[in-house]
Amino acid sequence: MKRRQLICLAVAAAVLPAAASAQDAAMTVHKDPYCGCCGAWASAYRMAGYKVEARDEEDMDAFKARLKVPKEVHGCHTGVVDGYYLEGHVPLEAAEKLLRERPALAGLAVAGMPKGSLGMGTDPEASYDVMAVPRDGSTPYVYMAVRPS
Repeated sequence: MKRRQLICLAVAAAVLPAAASAQDAAMTVHKDPYCGCCGAWASAYRMAGYKVEARDEEDMDAFKARLKVPKEVHGCHTGVVDGYYLEGHVPLEAAEKLLRERPALAGLAVAGMPKGSLGMGTDPEASYDVMAVPRDGSTPYVYMAVRPS
């Protein structure tokens, strides 16, 4: 039993600091002042422990252009956290993986406003892709697929 406890403690020590640093990250959510789902998405991150500040933007297209978010992956709002952007309804699991692994990406994106994505209600049949956007401007690719269980 003692060996098992030691292994559990070692695993927890290796995993917890990475998770805590991701969740302690400060995030700025840039959003349309008239959108409700943006606030729901930001609240989910806040409840997960992120320090979230919301900023209303009058011209989201101009803001996304400054960050070089490809038009084909535009979502509703844009979160900026720890040198990455989270475009649209990116789920918590994808953001935590991004912040833990620190790949050479500009950010992650969920194009459009998929039904059942974070901030867009609950739908057990939700199916959408989280796209990785490389820093070098190459083609975005699927980082995480969200599919019904």
